[in-house]
Amino acid sequence: MLKTSLCLFLSVMLVTFIAMVPQKKKVSLFDGKTFSGWEGDTVKTWKIENGTIAGGSLEETVPHNEFLVTKKTYSNFILNLKFKLTGNDGFINTGVQFHSVRSKDPSYEMIGYQADLGEKFWASLYDESRRNKTLIAPDSVEVLKLVKLNDWNDYQVRSENGRIRIMLNGKQTVDYTEPDKSIPQQGLIGLQIHGGGKAKVYYKDIFIEEL
Repeated sequence: MLKTSLCLFLSVMLVTFIAMVPQKKKVSLFDGKTFSGWEGDTVKTWKIENGTIAGGSLEETVPHNEFLVTKKTYSNFILNLKFKLTGNDGFINTGVQFHSVRSKDPSYEMIGYQADLGEKFWASLYDESRRNKTLIAPDSVEVLKLVKLNDWNDYQVRSENGRIRIMLNGKQTVDYTEPDKSIPQQGLIGLQIHGGGKAKVYYKDIFIEEL
């Protein structure tokens, strides 16, 4: 009887403790109306169109990379969003920058990881303005079966203590563990439109869950 009462007491205490611990929830990074919480060239490059963040142009060649960047830094997280990449003239590319900082020269660039998107780079992991190379990429044939060209796609980036996983439309494309302990595992998140093409990207339903 005493043992049963003790187990019941401990169970109640555990439930009470769990209830008292703040539970982290998904937080929206885009309200669909404003650039609140973001910074970048919102005069020419980045616009809000029909409840989405739109970057680039289909009429003029994007002169160089541009990033719309969060004002807040993040370390461990799960980031979910939807993207649509359009264009067929020049280099058509975009990506989600994370654990990154703004470059000083040139000021429009970023330094850090990028969950890359575009022909030959779909759902791969690139190291922007640092090692300047693709760190890991999915099978080029298989990933083309996942991506919906010129349409909305689901994208997830999960970063946790140096382990980075990327998912495109529900399928994992990257599972990478950073071997270099000097590489920062916290920083800003940015949305990119790549220079060199008449390209336009749209982002919406941007949610983050800090781990």
